[in-house]
Amino acid sequence: MNKKDFPLYEVRPINDIKQIVNESCELYKDNIAYYSKYKSDKLVPIKYSQLKEDMDALGTAFHKLDLEGKKIAIIGENRYEWGLSYLATVNGNSIAVPLDKQLAFEELLNSFNRVDIAAVVFSGKLLDTIEKLSNQINIPLLINMDLENDNEKYLSFDKLLKMGREELKNGNTSFINTVIDNKKLAVLLFTSGTSAQSKIVMLSHSNIAFNIQNQCTMVDIHDTDIFLSVLPLHHTYECTCGFMTMIYRGCTVVYLDNLKHLQATMKETKVTCMLAVPAILEFMYKQIREGIKKQRKTKQVDLMIKVTNILDKFGIHLKKKIFKQIHDQFGGNLRLLIAGAAAIKPEVSQGFRDLGIFAIQGYGLTECAPIVTLNRDVWYKDEAAGLPLTNTEVKIAEPNAEGIGEIITKGKHVMMGYYQDEKATSETIKDGWLYTGDLGFIDNDGFIHITGRKKNVIVLNNGKNVYPEEIEPLITESEYIKESLVYGKHVNNDIILTVQVLPNKEYIESMFPDGKSDDEIKSIIWDEIKKVNDRLVIYKHIKGVEIRDKEFEKTTTLKIKRYKEIQ
Repeated sequence: MNKKDFPLYEVRPINDIKQIVNESCELYKDNIAYYSKYKSDKLVPIKYSQLKEDMDALGTAFHKLDLEGKKIAIIGENRYEWGLSYLATVNGNSIAVPLDKQLAFEELLNSFNRVDIAAVVFSGKLLDTIEKLSNQINIPLLINMDLENDNEKYLSFDKLLKMGREELKNGNTSFINTVIDNKKLAVLLFTSGTSAQSKIVMLSHSNIAFNIQNQCTMVDIHDTDIFLSVLPLHHTYECTCGFMTMIYRGCTVVYLDNLKHLQATMKETKVTCMLAVPAILEFMYKQIREGIKKQRKTKQVDLMIKVTNILDKFGIHLKKKIFKQIHDQFGGNLRLLIAGAAAIKPEVSQGFRDLGIFAIQGYGLTECAPIVTLNRDVWYKDEAAGLPLTNTEVKIAEPNAEGIGEIITKGKHVMMGYYQDEKATSETIKDGWLYTGDLGFIDNDGFIHITGRKKNVIVLNNGKNVYPEEIEPLITESEYIKESLVYGKHVNNDIILTVQVLPNKEYIESMFPDGKSDDEIKSIIWDEIKKVNDRLVIYKHIKGVEIRDKEFEKTTTLKIKRYKEIQ
């Protein structure tokens, strides 16, 4: 069978988030939905049956507090209470407003001023921030996830659950009987800092349910999977794909409290799959290869990779057995890694697969709930962002001679619009097509390739276009360079391709124990840039280097805030 003809995976039809949860909690009621550390230092299993009971209780309490139809902000670390608050909100016809716990206070204050928040559910770790916030603006209800008892200012999450259970016992079925209009607003999401004033995306139940159902036709996720959640839940990539998709398929979700505990948590819970940004997966792979090198087994491992790759073609799969020592580092059951939010280096995806851990990438944006394209687990290209999501249209608008143009998409995944911003909405959605702002092309097999952001393109005086996202990965291949950002510097009516570089000081110190001066470090970096220039056509050559001494400011998905660094 041709790979492109491989049948899609079967999925159950869904229309809204409430249907997802209610059905999954019945289908998988004895499965573990979460491992939670709530009220314990150890991971405590929570079954789907309990998830349903807790959701109904909290949702009923929200209704009792007259929150139906109102906006509820949720802010805190990834945890069971975060997910429960989200479900109780959207499934009671209220509107969830997930917020980034790492926002600076002024940014958080601005977010609250832009949206009429009736209640905020927050982690106890953010008590000081919420206290300061509530002193400046009126938030009617403040709900602390960690408070044991109510006080004059804050409501206890636990007490709300108890209230809801009592209301249910007394016959209050207002939440349980809530009828969902899947076309109405369910979630407000602030975009991830790609502009100084973030837009607010409006998503419906239909947007999210459509996205979940169709991504599951392309990649096999099943009810025996144990999913490790490492990315922030306020981001739609993790919320839709790492939270709601896993509930839809009856999986177990494990929340990672700290990246330092990544391997230990994987070992403890026998994780099978994980979503991540490229930086995390590239770090994991680098650690694997360095471990192999320290054991002086590089040649042996590379030989076995070649042998097992040949055997795979004949249906003889021995990687998990041959590379057992590596698999055991991650609990022994890790089978699937999916990268998103940025492009992952093809050699990293291939490297994981060579060791028997399947790795692919997808592409999406908040405005699309979020997935637009996805590599399938039976048909994929490491250099591509994937194939259009099932039942989704994708095409290239106004392609140039090389076939590169703006990626646009159409389907039920496309947002309702930007909150209170008709102008931005009309500029982004035209005749049902959402203009992503990303540039790329479609190859002969239908795979989408992304070349960069439209607003990041550097137009040289000779009219040539340079995509910085194409050059930056080549630069950071160097062990001497930790991070880079390419931009066009205006000098004497000319545009000079320039790169800001954060040197990898640890590596430089390991290579030169006697130390190097700043000028010598810059010389080393220049030599590395020259190597990159040798791989590029002349008009893409870097002609200026700026050395920086601190990391670039980044979003929570570890993207450099380019607009802040080169303004």
